[in-house]
Amino acid sequence: MNKKIIGLLLLTLWANLATAQREQLPWPLGVQERLDSMMRDSLLDTTQAGLMVWDLSAGRSLFCYNHRQIMRPASTMKLLTAITALDQLGGQHSFQTSLYYTGSISGGALHGDLYCVGGMDPMFDYADMDSLVEAVKALGVNRIIGRVVADTSMKDTLRWGEGWCWDDDNMTLTPLLVGRKDNFTEVLMGKLKRAGVDTKYARTDTGVLRTNAPTGREPVLITVRSHSIADVLRTMMKESDNLYAECMFYQVAASSGHRPARAIDAARLERALIERAGLDSKPYRIADGSGLSLYNYLSPELEVALLRYAYQRVDLYDRLLPTLPVAGVDGTLKKRLKGTAAEGNVQAKTGTLTGVISLAGYLTAASGHRLCFAILNQGTLKASDAREFQDKICRILCEP
Repeated sequence: MNKKIIGLLLLTLWANLATAQREQLPWPLGVQERLDSMMRDSLLDTTQAGLMVWDLSAGRSLFCYNHRQIMRPASTMKLLTAITALDQLGGQHSFQTSLYYTGSISGGALHGDLYCVGGMDPMFDYADMDSLVEAVKALGVNRIIGRVVADTSMKDTLRWGEGWCWDDDNMTLTPLLVGRKDNFTEVLMGKLKRAGVDTKYARTDTGVLRTNAPTGREPVLITVRSHSIADVLRTMMKESDNLYAECMFYQVAASSGHRPARAIDAARLERALIERAGLDSKPYRIADGSGLSLYNYLSPELEVALLRYAYQRVDLYDRLLPTLPVAGVDGTLKKRLKGTAAEGNVQAKTGTLTGVISLAGYLTAASGHRLCFAILNQGTLKASDAREFQDKICRILCEP
């Protein structure tokens, strides 16, 4: 037998012995040893990674590596948005689009204005618009002599988020959307006309609904279309929908009482949450709600602190957990970790930007302990390499 074959046999024997030794170590020592070996992966020779795993059942850190490094979170930024929204707005909150009229109705004519008041609802679609038109018809209106006013005063006039790439296919951030598009008034006018409402004397305009009008001229509510925070969160998290996340971000901003709501208002409330979660908020950078911005900077330690904060509040956790993608089952984790101990176990938010791959969420270890974790990979131009690295970590955490 030549020396090369003997060397290979010895190497294989050593590897098998090392594996056997790891398997004999009690939990969590075996897991910690395997995670430590992952931090010597060749991927980290040319890229950066930060990792933190927290044992929720035991109330202590299980593993850390560069956990305080400030990094871009990509779409795991949505965890901060979601947890703040649930904490600040509550589980009964809804996204509303309201329709009012001012003036009077006589002989089938509205002598006054229609006001469409935007609530930054990303789910408002053409069926919802049909409902607005039907409500107008139900008043007996077949002619409008006045204005159709778009009230978008809920938020500021900035159409994009801070730090978004100009050459991306970015959505428009406005409180009045229909089917995700910024053509609300145009669609409403067209549907009114097709429903038999004469709009030739009506003109479109922008303005703010006033509720302190002189006596007898108070605006009258016609109808409200709404969607629950649970429905918005589900799409926002499972599918990593950026528009839904930005609408959630501005709902948080509006809850500050500032009008028009600004990104800085939401960031201020998110910083307050970070402080309640036990960390100093000053080292971090919050630019948007979706993670699209290149100016967002968080850390694995912060994301774990947020997950711990949610876990400690049963009502919040029970609303957050069902929105997270499930490994091998649905959402952005549908195709990952199939046929492993992590399938159906890992529930986590993914994140992807050029050079940035992230993953943060919950799982149950073979010991029965509930864990939360955050993994941020940076400088990885081949996304599949970082995902494979993260999947290995999830398998280690889930396997016996």
